[in-house]
Amino acid sequence: MCEAMYSDFRGCIHTAPSRERDHVSHLRLRCIWFRQPFHSPLPGSGDDHNPAARQHCTARHISSVRGLLRLHASITGVPGPRAVMPAFAFGVALLASLSVVQAKLVPGLRVRQSITALTSAQIAAFTPYTWYASAGYCSASETLSWSCGSNCEANPNFEPVASGGNGDTTQYWFVGYDPTLDTVVVSHQGTDPEDILPLLTDGDAVLTNLNSSLFPGVSSDIEVHQGFADSQSSTASDVLSAVQTTMSKYSTNNIAIVGHSLGAAISLLDAVYLPLYIPGATYTYIGYGLPRVGNQAFANYIDALSTSVTHINNEEDPIPICPGMSLGYVHPSGEVHIQDSGEWAACPGQDNPSTQCIVGDVPSILDGDESDHDGPYNGITMGC
Repeated sequence: MCEAMYSDFRGCIHTAPSRERDHVSHLRLRCIWFRQPFHSPLPGSGDDHNPAARQHCTARHISSVRGLLRLHASITGVPGPRAVMPAFAFGVALLASLSVVQAKLVPGLRVRQSITALTSAQIAAFTPYTWYASAGYCSASETLSWSCGSNCEANPNFEPVASGGNGDTTQYWFVGYDPTLDTVVVSHQGTDPEDILPLLTDGDAVLTNLNSSLFPGVSSDIEVHQGFADSQSSTASDVLSAVQTTMSKYSTNNIAIVGHSLGAAISLLDAVYLPLYIPGATYTYIGYGLPRVGNQAFANYIDALSTSVTHINNEEDPIPICPGMSLGYVHPSGEVHIQDSGEWAACPGQDNPSTQCIVGDVPSILDGDESDHDGPYNGITMGC
C-alpha cells in the first residue's frame, strides 16, 4: 500500500492515523496527506534531522507523480519506488491541490438555479451510453468484433467501425454506429490503475493551450490539462477519420461522445475537436466521473457550444473535484450528481456549490470515497 511506497518521505508525508484504517474505502485517499508546513519534518517521524528530507519537502517537488518519483530518487538514490501504486482508479486525485486540502470555491460562486431531480425515464435514457463508456475499457480487438461480454451484450445491435489504442501508452477507443439511437458513438478508455503511464498522465496537471494545428481558431485564452491534451491528440486524427467514415456509411448526422474518468476528459476534448472539422453534426457528450479538464475560458467555451453536455458524478467520488479550482480549473455546466439516496440531481451552472452537487458534497479529497468512482451508475459499474 502507499505506506510502503512513501516510506522514504516521512519527513513530508504523514500516514493515516490508526483510527482511519477501519475506513477501508477511504484508506487509499487518506494514507498520505500533509499535516505540517512543507519546509518542516514531522516531529517524532524519525526524519527530524534528515536535511535531505527538509531540503526537498516542498510543494514544487510533490506537485505531480513525477515529482514524487524524483523526490524519492533524490533522497534515496533509487530511480523510483517499486512498491505497488495505490489501486486508485484515477491514480492521483490527491494532486487536486496538495497545498490546499480544503476546496476553495471561486469567489461569488453560488447556486444559479433550482436543483431538480431527474425522472426514472430520464435516468434510464442514459443507460446505453453508460454501457458504451464502460466498453471503452475493453481491448481494441474486443470492441472491433463487439465481443466484450456484458458491455457489448447491452447494446447488441451496435455496428463497430474502428478501434485502437493499447491500454497503456494510448488509451483504448472505439467508434461505431448505434441503429437504435441513430448515432455515431465515440468512446475512450478511462484510467487503468494497473498501468503506470496513464496514472502519470493524470498527474500532469499543468494548464496549457490547445494545439493550434488540431484546434484551429480556438482562442489562446483557453487552457487545458497538459496530460489530457496529450492523450486526446494521440488518437484525434484516427477518431476523426472513423467518425467521418461512420457518418457516411450509415447516413447519420448524430455523434455521441462518451467516456469515464480519463476517458471522459479525452472525450470532452473530442467534443471541442470534432465540431471544428464536422460543423454540421448534432453532438451529445456524456461523461462519467469527469475530472476538471480546463480553465474558466475552456468551461465557458464548452457552455457556448450547441453540444448537449452532461457529466455524471456518483455519490462521494473525489475525482470530479480534481484538479482543484485553486489551480485554475473549472467544470463546464451540465453536472448530474447521484445522491446517496439514489436520486439523480441536475445541478445547474459551473461547479455548483450546493451540497446536492459534487463540489458541496465532497469539499476535499479527504471527504471522498474512491470506491464510488467506478459506479454504480444506475446499476452499471465501469470496467471490462
